[in-house]
Amino acid sequence: MAGQAMIDQGRFLEVIGAETELMAQVAHTASADAPVPTCPGWTLGEVLRHVGSVYRVTRRWITDARRPEHWQREPGPGQTLEEYFREGRDELIAELSAHEPDELAPTWWPADRSYGFWRRRMAHETTIHRIDAENAAGLEVSAIPEDVAIDGIDEALVLWFGQRLPLLGLSGTKTGSVGVRTAGHTWIARAGPTETVAWRCSAEEAERADDLITGKPDKIYRWLWGRAGPTAVTVSGDQDMAGQLWALLRLATR
Repeated sequence: MAGQAMIDQGRFLEVIGAETELMAQVAHTASADAPVPTCPGWTLGEVLRHVGSVYRVTRRWITDARRPEHWQREPGPGQTLEEYFREGRDELIAELSAHEPDELAPTWWPADRSYGFWRRRMAHETTIHRIDAENAAGLEVSAIPEDVAIDGIDEALVLWFGQRLPLLGLSGTKTGSVGVRTAGHTWIARAGPTETVAWRCSAEEAERADDLITGKPDKIYRWLWGRAGPTAVTVSGDQDMAGQLWALLRLATR
């Protein structure tokens, strides 16, 4: 199946549960008005509200068999932001748990119409915004398990770079390729005016790319999502293609 995850599907539900608990803990340690350095213009409260809203729209998308126009975007009367966040999480996990990953479900990616798509997507959505919450609270970013980070690198490249950008009608201005290598896994991301594609590849193929990005899985994962500075990864080459990759991912994931 296109976009097949690199870890067991049951792992994603565990990740959603663990990451939401981390986010809830952060909500007790910092003001909801704390700014989020990794999401300029956002506050910690807006991050929790956003994730709670994403959980709800996803569940409705699945159960209504189409993207909904209306859903609960804010806490209800008498409901705290944390309660809103947890309620959305619980309802989504209940829906995802009630179906096998390979069961059909509507998604925004034509290549993968399955519950598994949403398990994976929501696991990484939560992980990335947990990083935002910790940054807002001024906390050290909690470690991302290596298997989760590796799968997240694959999702960022194959789904967001290789699929989301073409769906949005966006492409690069220069033609070239970037190899990504970490923990025994390698990918190629190729962009230009006429193509934007990414795939898993051999180490030899990655070495032949115009630029090669290497580093620890969690660092590369965070860099691809704009949650780590340029020194978090090592870039071999003239860095033009790596810079274009980073810039295009900002457009794909905004």
